[in-house]
Amino acid sequence: MRRLPRSIPTADLLRGGRQSWRWLRFWVPAEGETLRMGRIVGIAAAVGLLAGLLAICFFSAIEYVRVFALETLIQTNLPLADGEVPLAHPVKLPIPPLLTGLATLLLPAVGALLACLIARRFAPSAGGHGTDAVIAAYHRSDVDIPPAVAPVKIVASSLVIGTGGSAGAEGPITQIGATCGALVGRVLHLSVYERRVLLAAGMAAGIGAIFRAPMAGALFAAEVLYRGFDLEGDVLIPSMVASTIAYMTYACVFGWEPVFQTPGETFASPIKFLLYALLAFLVAAAVRFNILFFRQTEIIFRRLSLPPWAKPAIGGLLVGAIALVFPQILSTGYGTIQQTLHVNDRVLADFGTHAIGLLLALGAVKAIATSFTVGSGGAGGMLGPALFCGAVYGAGAGALFNTLFPGLGVSLANCAMLGMAAYLTAAVRTPLAAIIMVSEFTGNHNLLLPSMWVCGLAFLLTPGWTLYKSQLRDRDSSPAHLRRHVGLRHDVSVRVKRKPIKKKRR
Repeated sequence: MRRLPRSIPTADLLRGGRQSWRWLRFWVPAEGETLRMGRIVGIAAAVGLLAGLLAICFFSAIEYVRVFALETLIQTNLPLADGEVPLAHPVKLPIPPLLTGLATLLLPAVGALLACLIARRFAPSAGGHGTDAVIAAYHRSDVDIPPAVAPVKIVASSLVIGTGGSAGAEGPITQIGATCGALVGRVLHLSVYERRVLLAAGMAAGIGAIFRAPMAGALFAAEVLYRGFDLEGDVLIPSMVASTIAYMTYACVFGWEPVFQTPGETFASPIKFLLYALLAFLVAAAVRFNILFFRQTEIIFRRLSLPPWAKPAIGGLLVGAIALVFPQILSTGYGTIQQTLHVNDRVLADFGTHAIGLLLALGAVKAIATSFTVGSGGAGGMLGPALFCGAVYGAGAGALFNTLFPGLGVSLANCAMLGMAAYLTAAVRTPLAAIIMVSEFTGNHNLLLPSMWVCGLAFLLTPGWTLYKSQLRDRDSSPAHLRRHVGLRHDVSVRVKRKPIKKKRR
């Protein structure tokens, strides 16, 4: 029997030179890449904590502005989602109806004007819907986002959304979280690649916190960078860690319940797949209309020869005019989404075709109002309005199916949830994140099978259509990956060996 030597060199130990010591390779990393990834994951946890704290501040600011502007001055009774926590109570003031209508018309313009002035004074890049700027920073820059973007974005977006602007909190929180990742990377003097990963992790942390959907936040950060079938695998694990920490931080303050409560609907009828295919076609057509109108609105406002601060005010004024007829489009509209998840047969019996027309009209009007808010330069997101449109279109389609095929028993809540997933897939090109996101923030995981069907169809029916202009086709189209590959191969020289050309004899 051979005896082991008393001392084994460390290099031989790590290479597994002796059969008896090879099990230690599972515990001792043999490559520096493992240690580097572990460091990035640890730093991503700190980014998630910071993004979670800023998400708490952001949501609180929106709520206080909303209660003062919409519930105290305008005296609207817009519902909240079941998972939303009211932070303040409105003060009942004896305001005449005429002044209330005037406030409804002017408040979105005032909020957009103040937000534009603040953003242009302290951080011009904090304007717009945020997510597109983060995607551009990931691909085309060295991830140098000014630290002032986070606080300015919180203030500006709170003013726009809280005063009734038709926008969501998800776009701004992605830019706020990405700013946290870029700031931490700059303070720690990390490489451009590591800062880019932390930027995506911060974006995931913001989505995971606001939506209370940590897994969807991580998938969203990996998918939203590209409009094709590609995703960014390098950012997935750090994004999972950052999103989980941000979600737990946010939930410790605002609760662990999902944002929306559903009646626990299930799926057990393959025949309905044909109806869900029609729903996918309807959603794809609605997404195309939304994107076309939004792009044209951006072009029109860009060509207006007016001061930059006047354009968001005009957009807010148009939103206020729409809100005089459809107050449901004000702010995020989470309460209306919640109502679509509780629509029952009694509502259909009372309103009939009027319910179908109202739901479909709300989707179109919300898309138009959001285009006016964000397309004019307002600091708000487009992810929340996309969910609103998907929910009302889905519920409207479900009501139509119930009218045409009463024997099938189509659930309006199911159609609303599938509509949200399909609309989000088609509008921002994130099918996996959309499926998981709707499941997480409704607390209903029973619709994964029809969600895959509807989201797959919606994705295929809208090739090249996206709300985010900075999305690229795939990883090979990204300048970030091109620079990285060039940096890795700067010492490689290529020698071309030419063959001698033989002349033909005449």
